[in-house]
Amino acid sequence: MTNSNPMLFYLLLAAPLITSLLCFACAFCGRGIRGLVNIINTAGCAALLVTAYGVVSSVYEHGALFAAGKWLYLDSLSAMFLAVLAVLGTITGLYSYGYMKQEVDHGEVSVPTLCNYYGFFHLFIFTMVSVITTNNLILMWAGVEATTLASAFLVGIYGQNSSLEAAWKYIVICTVGVAFGLYGTVLVYSNASAAMTAQGLDPSDAIFWTEALRYAGGLDHTLMYLAFVFVLIGFGTKAGLFPMHAWLPDAHSEAPSPTSALLSAVLLKAAMLVILRYYILISRSISSAVPQNMLLVFGLLSILVAAFSMISQNDIKRRYAYCSVENMGIIAVGLGFGGPLGIFAALFHVISHSLAKGLVFCVSGNVLLKYGTRDMATVRGMLKVMPVSAVFLAAGTLALGGLPPFSVFLSEFMVVVSGITAGHIYLVAVLAVLLMVALGALVHLVAVTLSGQAPKSIAKGEQGSMTLIPAAVLLGLLLVMGTCTPAPVVNMLNAATSIVLDKNTATAQVQPALRDMVRAASHDTADAAEAEDAKQTSSRQEI
Repeated sequence: MTNSNPMLFYLLLAAPLITSLLCFACAFCGRGIRGLVNIINTAGCAALLVTAYGVVSSVYEHGALFAAGKWLYLDSLSAMFLAVLAVLGTITGLYSYGYMKQEVDHGEVSVPTLCNYYGFFHLFIFTMVSVITTNNLILMWAGVEATTLASAFLVGIYGQNSSLEAAWKYIVICTVGVAFGLYGTVLVYSNASAAMTAQGLDPSDAIFWTEALRYAGGLDHTLMYLAFVFVLIGFGTKAGLFPMHAWLPDAHSEAPSPTSALLSAVLLKAAMLVILRYYILISRSISSAVPQNMLLVFGLLSILVAAFSMISQNDIKRRYAYCSVENMGIIAVGLGFGGPLGIFAALFHVISHSLAKGLVFCVSGNVLLKYGTRDMATVRGMLKVMPVSAVFLAAGTLALGGLPPFSVFLSEFMVVVSGITAGHIYLVAVLAVLLMVALGALVHLVAVTLSGQAPKSIAKGEQGSMTLIPAAVLLGLLLVMGTCTPAPVVNMLNAATSIVLDKNTATAQVQPALRDMVRAASHDTADAAEAEDAKQTSSRQEI
């Protein structure tokens, strides 16, 4: 079932683009520019959330959505990624108000630079929306390339040597890497074009993903295998997968913290969506065995490299950056294990990791504003200096480590169960060991930063409500997703899983497993709370 409501699509694309242009224009508005650009940013975030909600609701109520002929397309899978983009884009955009206010007040950036920051921020969102909603294979590649150009200016916004170096490194590595993705795209298009010509169809339609998928059974197997190799290396560069992940630690650590959150929580997932599109195409054309094995190899190598790299990082944001590589590896491994549960777990981890990484990068921004450094040797005594941020940092970091009651625990546990179900016992054992190594690095970060003696020059107090409210919202979402996952979210994940598997059986097979896991987690939390209440009651009676 499909529906056509082009106005929703056009509004969705227009909202971030118009916001971006208005923010750039603010540099020429004279007095009142700072207040004006903040208002425009807030309005743009609200417009993004509202239009995305309308489009996503339309997809789940009426089916896949087409617009501009066949050029724009949104199904249940891409709608899920759009929902993640809308939520994280809005929250990080609002956090930018509090964060950038401090940066301007302290002279780190000028007011015109603030306007450019918001302009590139919303332009970056526009490019990611384009990647998620396009049905044209070439535009899909062009959109991924455009995300590099838009976000590179955000990485180098401070104009320091380290940030400019990180921006150039980001551009060079991603441009070279994504070029491989173009090779894979051209191979798929030429293959699909030849197959459609042989059937007397218009070969120009082969440029559309939905049309190539329709005739996937007639595609050449060897070319499709080769195409997926190029696609996985090319778009895997933007997804942060080993071995083309070298840009990620520098870019994430040097960018403003709201940008770091957007890079990790959304950009990496948008690139993974492109890989998923080709995964579906290859699976329909041949089988899922080869792409699954490739995803397992790249995923496990990413986790291996990232887990041990995290241990040696003393820069808080660099440690979180390598954690992003690890978690993208987990998503790849979940897809590699396959089956309804493996695909569901990977998609669930997309949401869970996005929320957790948005939280920790926002809070790490508070740390940087307060301490003036990201070095763990200096960032000590957070519980005494900024207790609310300390609690948020600890919760987000432990959530990333896969501890309950957060949703990352559920998604990682489901990945492990899917691996056992698929018969990959030894791979699951290796995965468990690597996850423990990563958890150790994250626990060490929490222990070092929260305890100890803070430098005497650091004044106590938080950085303002606008730096805390977005983090509180993200933490609340993590807890809700981990303890009582809303039915609409489960239905959204089931629908997305069905798209990947090209089956309608995913819902029946996955939903009971998730329901049992959530119920178990909820019962464990309730039992612990009851035990604590009983303990406190006993103590009061003794007193």
